[in-house]
Amino acid sequence: MQNATFRNRDFLTLLDYTKEELETILDVAFDLKRKRMLGEKHHLLEDKTLFLIFYNQSLRTRNSFEAGMTHLGGHAHYLDSSKIYTPAVEGREVAYSTERVSDVARTLASMGEGIAIRCYGNPVDWEYGAAHEMLREFAKWSNVPIINMECDKYHPCQGMADLMTVKEKFGTFKGVKFTMSWAYSPSVHKPRSVPQSAIIAAAKMGMEVTLAHPKDMELDPEVISACEQISGESGGSFKVTNSFEEGIKGAHVVYPKAWCATPIFKAPIGESSEEKTQKIFDANKDWICDSEHMAMAEKNAIYMHCLPCDRGYEVTDEVIDGPQSAAFDEAENRLHAQKAVMSLLMG
Repeated sequence: MQNATFRNRDFLTLLDYTKEELETILDVAFDLKRKRMLGEKHHLLEDKTLFLIFYNQSLRTRNSFEAGMTHLGGHAHYLDSSKIYTPAVEGREVAYSTERVSDVARTLASMGEGIAIRCYGNPVDWEYGAAHEMLREFAKWSNVPIINMECDKYHPCQGMADLMTVKEKFGTFKGVKFTMSWAYSPSVHKPRSVPQSAIIAAAKMGMEVTLAHPKDMELDPEVISACEQISGESGGSFKVTNSFEEGIKGAHVVYPKAWCATPIFKAPIGESSEEKTQKIFDANKDWICDSEHMAMAEKNAIYMHCLPCDRGYEVTDEVIDGPQSAAFDEAENRLHAQKAVMSLLMG
């Protein structure tokens, strides 16, 4: 597939890309990873600039993008949204504190070759979809690619790292049983973006996808509908269960992670009730990935997590630090997958 297919496209959700296009990104990611291991330079983005706008904290995302741009011969500018005129959409503006997205997008696009943004939760008052719509607004006004570093709906970069890790461990996607499961956390402030992108990615590649979660932890019905359709087209399967054990049984990939319950969002999606959300969480403290649960999976199963994990709640030390854990390979693959995305979009 020619690079022209990717050049100057936005990377907001994996739903915008075909299976063939995702496979191309993976091919480039593996090639760049091999070159890095061999010490070969690959300055595909020499003298190019990527602006990183963070509304939320970050470890893996910020450092993988900054290191990736260095490896590619370019430079990443870190922008803390609280330390600049905060980009805001119309209706959320505050005089001498914010700047309209349209103005920020056009300004930065004139100075660099890409803009990457992370925003979810408190910065948009837990209005589900508001952060994603802001990224769409950036894309409307920018003539350089907008890369989603995680919004309230999607985390496509994590989804690509997830696919890369599965391919490394199993050599194929065909026949791989991929379980995305909710897991308990004392913190109810967990976006849906990772699980939603994970099941989209797995469905795109034709894996046998299971989504496991307690009642009231449902994901976006539009995402579920898309996964059902995609899995049918790709030759895979998709199902939902409210049983942790049923979800893990026989799985090749076990991916337990907390995400927020519906009541935390504002109407019309939810009730903006942290109290109700906390009660739902606390009723499901037994959703923890321990050695007993991992024993229910396939013998060669791997444990995955986007990190940071809540140790002792989402997962036990013996699992995440054990031989079946692929969580840190997955974290490293953020670097290589994102380098592929940046090279294709900004090259």
